[in-house]
Amino acid sequence: MQPTMEILARIKQNSERNKDEIFTRLYRYLLRPDIYYVAYSHLYANNGAATNGIVNDTADGFSERKIGRIIQSLTDGTYQPAPVRRTYIEKKNGKKRPLGIPTFTDKLVQEAVRMVLESIYEPIFLDCSHGFRSNRSCHTALKDISRGFNGIRWFVEGDIKGCFDNIDHTVLISFIREKVKDARLIKLIYQFLKAGYMKDWQYHATYSGTPQGGILSPLLANIYLHRLDQFVMELKAEFDKPGKSTPTREYCYLNTKRWRLHKRIDTAEGKERQRLIEEYKQLGAQKLKTPVKSQTDKKLKYVRYADDFLIGVNGSHEDCVEIKRKLTEFIGNTLKMELSNEKTLITHSNQYARFLGYDVRVRRDGTVRRRKDHVLQRVFNNTVELNVPLNDKVCQFLFSKGVVRQGKDGILYPVHRYTLESLTDLEILTVYNAELRGICN
Repeated sequence: MQPTMEILARIKQNSERNKDEIFTRLYRYLLRPDIYYVAYSHLYANNGAATNGIVNDTADGFSERKIGRIIQSLTDGTYQPAPVRRTYIEKKNGKKRPLGIPTFTDKLVQEAVRMVLESIYEPIFLDCSHGFRSNRSCHTALKDISRGFNGIRWFVEGDIKGCFDNIDHTVLISFIREKVKDARLIKLIYQFLKAGYMKDWQYHATYSGTPQGGILSPLLANIYLHRLDQFVMELKAEFDKPGKSTPTREYCYLNTKRWRLHKRIDTAEGKERQRLIEEYKQLGAQKLKTPVKSQTDKKLKYVRYADDFLIGVNGSHEDCVEIKRKLTEFIGNTLKMELSNEKTLITHSNQYARFLGYDVRVRRDGTVRRRKDHVLQRVFNNTVELNVPLNDKVCQFLFSKGVVRQGKDGILYPVHRYTLESLTDLEILTVYNAELRGICN
């Protein structure tokens, strides 16, 4: 019998070659023992492998007999996911995020389902999606913004109210059915969505959302939000104006005037020549402060990480308002969710927009550097700048560690740390680096 992972690799290749291919008879791969050995290897190293759900069922109880019982229950249709155990983890803002802990058996089956679905969907997900995907992360999302949002004039910050808690099960299943024609697999996914949760030994049904903490939940959320990615790409295709932007009239005027002055300087003498040279230099300084590109070009950039997304717009404020209106309609009508008007902001790129814990803006300054050919160039103009928020992140971190104090004048002063006196310079540096690591995210 051909190993299941080889079959899934072939399914992934087929999905990559033909984005419209529909897949059938996938449930049978869940009835193969080898997929659970691979699933176990993925789960065992996780910190939560030894954490109980509502029953005493952990990775330590893994065996061939257990796999046989799982496969038998999936075969005869008696498998029923157990409700997850509801717990809460504290967020950085002081609020608490609900977390659902499944039993290890359910984790194992979810991981097997995830591997099957991932082989189908990973090749069709768009490059603008970075959350919960292999070889993609917050870093790749921020890198895309740093490289692709240069010169952007407006930001549209996207925020969907309670995204993961408000995923419509019926809509999600309808999206999956477009690619997967396997009633038994669809039913199993639906059972996981409707498993409910236990809180204080009281059962609560789930009517929407994907349980945060579930193995399958991140992939299901990406399948759901893939429709948002496709919609924004359609907006981009309509919005983008092909071709390069033209220089501004002011910039062209200064260029022409300097060119004419340069010709006059070649033939001038004495004080007249000196006056023309001085005027030539003044025009050069003015040229470095004058916008080069006109405002006629239109472009749209888009990056999403989980339910956070940022849209960059080359266009007018009215264009951004229209884009926000279309997003609101699509998210409400198609995704059955609500776009937060308070947090979905339209921000000029001179000001900071918040994305993944960073403040993002486009620099517009007159800082110039001389190139190797001795030509002055605005090296930082229209480039993206990523900053760790000073008040929300840096200052909060410094006060929490007790390494600074704030005087009556508002100035921050360093605090002597007696606990580090006995350490070497390298050890002190290591301590500070360890504390600073992860300050933003």
